[in-house]
Amino acid sequence: MKAIQITHQQELNIINLPEPKAPEADEVLLRMEYVGFCGSDLNTFMGRNTMALNPVIPGHEVGAVVEAVGANVPEGLKPGMVVTVNPYTNCGKCASCRNQRVNACQHNETLGVQRQGAMRQYLTLPWEKVIPAGLLTPRECALVEPMSVGFHAVSRAQVTDIDVVLVIGCGMVGMGAIVRAALRGATVVAADIDDDKLQLAKQMGASYTINTRTDDVHQQLLQMTSGFGPDVVIEAVGSTPTYQMAVDEVAFTGRVVCIGYAKAEVSFQTKYFVQKELDIRGSRNAQPQDFRAVIHYLERLKNNIAHNTNDNPIDKLITSVVTPEEALSAMQWWSQNPGSVFRILVAMNSGE
Repeated sequence: MKAIQITHQQELNIINLPEPKAPEADEVLLRMEYVGFCGSDLNTFMGRNTMALNPVIPGHEVGAVVEAVGANVPEGLKPGMVVTVNPYTNCGKCASCRNQRVNACQHNETLGVQRQGAMRQYLTLPWEKVIPAGLLTPRECALVEPMSVGFHAVSRAQVTDIDVVLVIGCGMVGMGAIVRAALRGATVVAADIDDDKLQLAKQMGASYTINTRTDDVHQQLLQMTSGFGPDVVIEAVGSTPTYQMAVDEVAFTGRVVCIGYAKAEVSFQTKYFVQKELDIRGSRNAQPQDFRAVIHYLERLKNNIAHNTNDNPIDKLITSVVTPEEALSAMQWWSQNPGSVFRILVAMNSGE
């Protein structure tokens, strides 16, 4: 079967793997329909992802169809079902697992990063990692995992309807945070350097937008919040300036939630940690309930669109769909235009 492999910096090839065997008793064999390239895959392609195997089959954002099931798989999973995948592992023994926060397992191995990934025509997984996707199409399923990461960050921030939430970064994960915060009734401010992304952020639930390249961020936030600053800041970029912005702009006694991995050391005015009595929290991956919440949101959105004949803003989150043969050129273009892509999906079985 066909698979995509990143071998060295700026090198991506199509390789052939053995045809899949019948699944074991507790396994499910999946036919990959769409697999998304994410920011970690781009960093792997550019030689900047120190956590990734080399070489590695990328991919952990999955839209698939159940091909076959093992003898012990519950009846809720049947051949022909559209599903997505929880791509993380957990050891069951570390402090995170002991505290039932398995998304932050100390020994996690994510598909396409610390273990070989999903960008292949077929993949066999334990049935517990396969998530039925209800009314969603395989194409829509490929957006569930990155949005769930944003949903999880909002849970980490304990967002409520009286909060003003600043989301820095309007990529896929940031969009997930915008959606979830808006669903909880918060007033959402979206910040990015790209006006097109900011316009889409409004469609996804943001009440206000700030272009951090051209606008006076501090003054606009003070105007929007009656001088207090945002109650919550979610950092979804992973850069020194945006980390510093989060701490500088959050209100006194506010919450800062960090999703992005900064590629360099970040220095802070640590007096703000104390003076503002801040809660600074990390947010890693997503919990099973976050996946379910995203699927529920996308199903409800589809239903509303069907009844109101409105455009689906989710379609705008898919920048392009490519074949495996086009994947190299797509990644080369993305590496040269890093701010212009939400998601590139690879149609793994389109040639059959």
